[in-house]
Amino acid sequence: MTARPTPQPAVTVRVFAQRLSATPRGARLARRLALAQLDAWGIPHGTDAADTVAVIVAELAANAVTHGRVPGRDFELRLSLVPGSVRVEVTDTHTGPRPPGPGAVPSPRALDESGRGLMLVDALAARWEVLDRQPPPGKTVRAEVDVPNWPALVKASPLWPLG
Repeated sequence: MTARPTPQPAVTVRVFAQRLSATPRGARLARRLALAQLDAWGIPHGTDAADTVAVIVAELAANAVTHGRVPGRDFELRLSLVPGSVRVEVTDTHTGPRPPGPGAVPSPRALDESGRGLMLVDALAARWEVLDRQPPPGKTVRAEVDVPNWPALVKASPLWPLG
């Protein structure tokens, strides 16, 4: 006699992915698209989670445009609503040195005009990492923002658009 498998609760994962031009306009659009997608998922504008994701997307997209730009190549924004958090991934095809990872981001000097983006990601994200792009070449910077009351959000959020 074979035992029946125990039913497992469904895990809802919603994904939004968009390739954007590696230009300042593409970086601005990434932030706007992220906020619109979060709102569609039931994380409204002005909430702590939406504001945090917006800052992280803005910084990672700006880095992809500024430091990861390869002429003729786009960068990709991917958002995933995963159990308990929103995952942000920004991928570019630049093959140069990888940016520092968590805990290794150097502090800029007081008068430096740049160098604060990854410090913000480090401070705001619950978790983040730098990964090799699959398939190569390039890298992906992945950050997660915890979302309070996530189970209620999933129950209240419509299944469409899934991204």
